[in-house]
Amino acid sequence: MPRLQRITTRNARFQQWQALLTNRTKRQRAGEFLVQGVRPITLAVEHGWPITALLYAEGRRLSGWARELLDSPAPGERVAMAPELLAELSERTEGDAELVAVVRMPQDDLDRIPVGPAFLGVLFDRPTSPGNIGTLIRSADAFGADGLIVTGHAADVYDPKSVRASTGSLFSLPAVRVPSPRQVDDWLSAHDITVVGTDEHGETALFDADLTGPVLLLVGNETTGLSTTWRNRCDHTVHIPMQGSASSLNAANAATATLYEAARQRHLGSAQ
Repeated sequence: MPRLQRITTRNARFQQWQALLTNRTKRQRAGEFLVQGVRPITLAVEHGWPITALLYAEGRRLSGWARELLDSPAPGERVAMAPELLAELSERTEGDAELVAVVRMPQDDLDRIPVGPAFLGVLFDRPTSPGNIGTLIRSADAFGADGLIVTGHAADVYDPKSVRASTGSLFSLPAVRVPSPRQVDDWLSAHDITVVGTDEHGETALFDADLTGPVLLLVGNETTGLSTTWRNRCDHTVHIPMQGSASSLNAANAATATLYEAARQRHLGSAQ
């Protein structure tokens, strides 16, 4: 059975976990992040992510799901916490807090992303909103993408807002942080992948672009769009035809629309 501990005060260990919510540097140094919610924790376990601890509210009647998970062979020590302390780590009210997982981060290795004949990937250039990262991970997972690359000076994939917005898809879709375009260039050079940039002034309407082959979709920063560096790396650029007074979409929404079109084209191709 996993080791059981109890924490009833804001001791050093509690403070270390608390820092994972707000301090990116400490998250990176520890190589850990916090996960809340039934679906995200379940998917983390199912996909074999290393769990170092499962934290639960001591004295509270737990759901069947929580009890089964705590009694299972899932890795990680079990830590019974004062309910008010667990509520702080879950960022919920005390009555809603039931279980929090402390999960190890995987290596930021592009080889985690599988590349096959029908490859579909997304690169998010310098995103500033962790919520947009999580939303894009969720969309990429929903429409059959193979992975997400986050480049440059960007928000953190493992920020609690990103983890929540992904609704568990973070654990089934590889999301890799890469600081330099050069690393992506080296990875692309080893594969035959067409690079398609999304831009409101793109040369081709999205519906007229061929997205059926191995494709890496590039999505730019929420405010400034694609950097010149990434724009120059595009084989093609596409725009989403729109009506009304809006001149552009939220970056994650635009990427979702593009992913849907890629999935639609591939479905039609496979049906013929």
